Amino acid sequence: MGRGKFKGKPTGQRRFSTPEEMIAGTSSRPRTFKREEAQHEEEESEEESGQESGGESDDDQAEKRKGTQGLIEIENPNLAKQKNSKAKDVDTEKSTELSRREREELEKQRAHERYMRLQEQGKTEQARKDLERLALIRQQREEAAKKREEEKAAKELKKAEARK
Repeated sequence: MGRGKFKGKPTGQRRFSTPEEMIAGTSSRPRTFKREEAQHEEEESEEESGQESGGESDDDQAEKRKGTQGLIEIENPNLAKQKNSKAKDVDTEKSTELSRREREELEKQRAHERYMRLQEQGKTEQARKDLERLALIRQQREEAAKKREEEKAAKELKKAEARK
């Protein structure tokens, strides 16, 4: 049934493109955005080529910036720049100190491994109790099995006497 001229409430629901769709070029974004984006990229490339011909004085200009960083010039003292370290520059002999939590975690793991090794060898108190319990259970099972065999033999003997 139609509601007349106006749509129901949930209008204009947004649908965002996934990175896979964007790479494949199948996103549902309007084509005008692509055109505007292409024009913007051309303008940026022209500006960069103009700066390169004039000579580069700032290293900041040479860095490629993402998003709005290229539009806004800021000097944030709290912004930590990433230091890229190469594998050949890394000092392998220098040992890094672990934090307290990491040290405690390692100690805990080592203690657990040591305990499990002793447990397997049967040297811990818990292992001794387990082995005693196991021996007791085996003994009870053997006794129960003997008792069943005796009862079975007694039944067969009664059957044999009843037939005679």
